[in-house]
Amino acid sequence: MFILVNLKAYPCDPIEVATAARDVSEASGVRIAVSPQAADISRVADTGVETWAQHVSPNSYGSHTGSTLAAAVADNGATGTLINHSEKRLKLADIDNALRAAEHADLETCVCANNPTQVGAAAALDPDAVAVEPPELIGGDVSVATADPEIVEGAVGAADAIDPQVDVYCGAGVSTGSDVAAAQELGASGVLLASGVAKAEDPAAALEDLVSEL
Repeated sequence: MFILVNLKAYPCDPIEVATAARDVSEASGVRIAVSPQAADISRVADTGVETWAQHVSPNSYGSHTGSTLAAAVADNGATGTLINHSEKRLKLADIDNALRAAEHADLETCVCANNPTQVGAAAALDPDAVAVEPPELIGGDVSVATADPEIVEGAVGAADAIDPQVDVYCGAGVSTGSDVAAAQELGASGVLLASGVAKAEDPAAALEDLVSEL
């Protein structure tokens, strides 16, 4: 099971979270990664935790002011990236181009989608993983695996029908070890979460709870 903690633009200490994630991962044997803001990628990667970008742009070098280049995040220590998060939507052609840029930089990729139909479309673009995240549950207290398990099962089935090699992650509302275990039982091979760790008073304790039932 893979746990990816997206720090978004929350006012947390990325090094505190990264260090806690590294320590809990080493102690539990569970794969945990942290996805900080682009400006913090190098500092987070220096802690030794697996580090992902929150987004990469669908272009390479050139006159693209404001871009987040896949090559740049890789050079700064990222080994993976989210693409098309609900809060950073892209057009289909841009998702494809961002994937190609990420692959060229040897970044692992996860394309986010709202529902099983979108998951199937995303899987057809050949990412390493897809994540199903109903927007209405993002940032809430109820996990999609609990609120609507059929969406998770449908996403797993949709991805499998296109390419069984594409992993399926479950996002939106994940915050406890029970949520992670429920996602795993529904066929997901990973979870995405943000506020459950980034807003926690004790990120280490929150992470320990997340791995407690695995």
